[in-house]
Amino acid sequence: MLKNRSTHSKGFTLVELMIVVVIVAIFAAIAIPSYQEYVRRAIAAQAQQEMQRLSTELERGKTRNFNYLGFQTTPNPIVLPVGATGAAIQYTITVSDGIDVSKSLTDSTASGQSWVMRGMWKAADTTNVDNFSFLMTSSGVRCKNKTKANITATNVGNATCGVGREEW
Repeated sequence: MLKNRSTHSKGFTLVELMIVVVIVAIFAAIAIPSYQEYVRRAIAAQAQQEMQRLSTELERGKTRNFNYLGFQTTPNPIVLPVGATGAAIQYTITVSDGIDVSKSLTDSTASGQSWVMRGMWKAADTTNVDNFSFLMTSSGVRCKNKTKANITATNVGNATCGVGREEW
């Protein structure tokens, strides 16, 4: 005698499984780029915030000492996210003398009467054109540019973000 087969299945068919996989793939295709954009904007905002904090410290130091000489960041340069190393570094922030940007404010030959600060998107990533690099000076320049090479300064007087600049 043959046993009766149950007419009810106790599993998923291949078609049902494939439909679920396609739905999950669509959600991932939408969610992953959105999340990456959120992370990119968040780290850029963190870089701007850190640069504004440093400019406040620089001005506070000038109020006490009548110049910016001796100002030093720890670590030097500042990296974001804080404590990141190697490929995990997203931004490096450097502060230099405004008369000669090749000198730090701790250099004995620095003038210390002005400063230039750069927040540069990681040098290794040249493929992502959505990332900003930042420039800030003691003379009031605050700009950003998606093309890192357009941010130039040999001194505080000629500091610019060049073509494609945006104020912040």
